[in-house]
Amino acid sequence: MSSRAEKTWNYVILTVMAVVVLWPVATFVTAALSPDRAGRPTGEIQWDNFVTAWNNAEFSRSMLVSLTITVAVAVLGVVLALLGGYAFGVLGVVGDKVFFPLVLLGMMISLEAIIVPLYYQFRALGLTDNLFGIIVIHVGMGVPFGIFWMRAAFRTLPRGIFESAEMDGAGPFRMLWSIAVPNLLPAVYTFILLSFMWTWNDYFLSLVFLHGDNQTATVALGVFQGRHVTEVNLMAAGGLIVAAPVLILYVLFQRKFISGMLAGAVKE
Repeated sequence: MSSRAEKTWNYVILTVMAVVVLWPVATFVTAALSPDRAGRPTGEIQWDNFVTAWNNAEFSRSMLVSLTITVAVAVLGVVLALLGGYAFGVLGVVGDKVFFPLVLLGMMISLEAIIVPLYYQFRALGLTDNLFGIIVIHVGMGVPFGIFWMRAAFRTLPRGIFESAEMDGAGPFRMLWSIAVPNLLPAVYTFILLSFMWTWNDYFLSLVFLHGDNQTATVALGVFQGRHVTEVNLMAAGGLIVAAPVLILYVLFQRKFISGMLAGAVKE
């Protein structure tokens, strides 16, 4: 049992950390709502900054492009991660001691190290400035972590439930979708949220592989900020617009996200 003094100090430390984390966010929001070009608080709120940023940056098109890419990557990524994690974590595929380290190797390769040959390879295949091409790249880069993540989640489930289902005549896919996945929804939600966040916030790949009308929201924000470098309030408003989908998704699924992060931390 912790003493009252320890609890008091815990609350004090947590409060200080919360202020340190939230102060820059509050400053950013204040700048986005300020009528002052430098983003200084004036006591007035100007919501038109968001309308101006949306129209000038042409976010309607770029947000749709980003949403299309992100949703496709999240859906494909979670399906492949479930299948791969199930194969390595439950089925015990032949050669898993060799193939699983090869999958993990994909997590260790730096994007900067492969971006040039990747670009020329995709250009030869006609997949540059193409949404399908960048979706393939994002899925390929995210699946190694997804398999690692879901394998760890699958291994927390009691082996007995799969053996009982198998004795009742359930096949591998029935066990996966009817038994394993419903018990691992927090881990699945967490991976979807992480995949959504990483893909939505991507700038480097989108800048290299997409151009013109296929511009993503992050690239459009970069172009917009270059044009309005002296208008801090508009830059802050544009930044909040681009960050809004990830923030909303996190707020809606924060409990499942935390549960998924803690899943497997204690194994009985």
